[in-house]
Amino acid sequence: MAKQKTRYVCNECGGDTPKWEGKCPHCGAWNTLQEMREPASAPGGHRFAPLAGASAPVRRLSDIEARELPRQPSGIPEFDRVLGGGLVPGAVVLIGGDPGIGKSTLLLQAMVSLSSAHKVLYVTGEESAEQVALRAHRLELATAGVDLLAEIHLETITATLMAERPVVAVIDSIQTLYSDESTAAPGSVSQVRECAAQLTRLAKQTGITIILIGHVTKDGALAGPRVLEHMVDTVLYFEGDTHSAHRLVRAIKNRFGAVNELGVFAMTDRGLRGVNNPSALFLSQHAQDVPGSCVMATQEGTRPLLVEIQALVDTAHVPNPRRLSVGLEGTRLAMLLAVLHRHAGIVTFDQDVFVNAVGGVKITEPAADLAVLLAILSSLRGKPLPAGLVVFGEVGLAGEIRPAPRGQERLKEAAKLGFGIALVPKANAPRQPIEGLEIWAVDRIEAAIARLKQV
Repeated sequence: MAKQKTRYVCNECGGDTPKWEGKCPHCGAWNTLQEMREPASAPGGHRFAPLAGASAPVRRLSDIEARELPRQPSGIPEFDRVLGGGLVPGAVVLIGGDPGIGKSTLLLQAMVSLSSAHKVLYVTGEESAEQVALRAHRLELATAGVDLLAEIHLETITATLMAERPVVAVIDSIQTLYSDESTAAPGSVSQVRECAAQLTRLAKQTGITIILIGHVTKDGALAGPRVLEHMVDTVLYFEGDTHSAHRLVRAIKNRFGAVNELGVFAMTDRGLRGVNNPSALFLSQHAQDVPGSCVMATQEGTRPLLVEIQALVDTAHVPNPRRLSVGLEGTRLAMLLAVLHRHAGIVTFDQDVFVNAVGGVKITEPAADLAVLLAILSSLRGKPLPAGLVVFGEVGLAGEIRPAPRGQERLKEAAKLGFGIALVPKANAPRQPIEGLEIWAVDRIEAAIARLKQV
């Protein structure tokens, strides 16, 4: 029996240290080090064998033939969009999300769809086989071609995968598995890393596509070290409130497709269904124009979306006015208010400012700056913005309005949904007119405000 070696691994950055410390010496996070025990050495080094088997010789990159791997559609178009077009042979996909948000439901639907043409295997470690069958019966899924294995022992699972050789395998979830190579409890840092490493190695050697379901912490990050995200090929996150009927699946890492791609689903009694026109979810239906509302055109991966930005400005009753942002980057709100004061002369230091993105979507791109400022200005003055107005553009500290990528696609999406006016950065003004859409091109924030006053 090899001697046990103890290390302490950080949940945030994956760094390790030989002794426990309150603060991680690598990333500076507090109380994130967890004990990890593993054998000091393994006989023959089989645990860390290279993916190619024996050591490969040095080769010139130009001599290596690059082959485009064929993709296998899952049968769910929104899921395929997030994956970059479908499942890639030998790829490892990690899906995280809050409990009950729909991870197992979505993958069970995908396995049923794939089973009509390919051999699939669903490995359940959290639920019994009867519970999975009950869910499939409730969703009215035709599960005749889906193989099911209720097991948490990693070595048994890998032996089954080698014997059955399915095209796609689902592991639900990675935190429930344990390996004989580690003496730690299932769900611990060492077990999660060990199981994920062995499954990744198996996928690369056999060409089996493996989909891992991962738990998330209270902060919304995947439980276990961040190195788990580095080991896999694709990382997907479920977003949205469990009390809402809509679910968003976002790709934050994808070696075979676009990053930040977004899939929109609706939760029904028959499972998750893709939404064909997601822009309709993020636009509130007002009986009449209201102050503090501005529609922006955002870009999620390759898909343009129209999202309503709402702002509420109210007199502060405390010495320090509140600045609250939901669905948008909160650190930029104070900066934008300073730009509004400095370059447009509009004071908000004695006002509470609340900003929200409708529909629960999270907007991370800076192209939302102009829409946020115009929504704040509309609420402050109590005057609605012009009907049919769509806005996008990044606002700099000098008051300039910078262009946003894929401006043409954003404008075409707005025109398709019936918007008649677009307030955009001057660099995003289209060379050819877009039918039904009037373009207002501006280069500074004060010019944008002055243009709205003319209406």
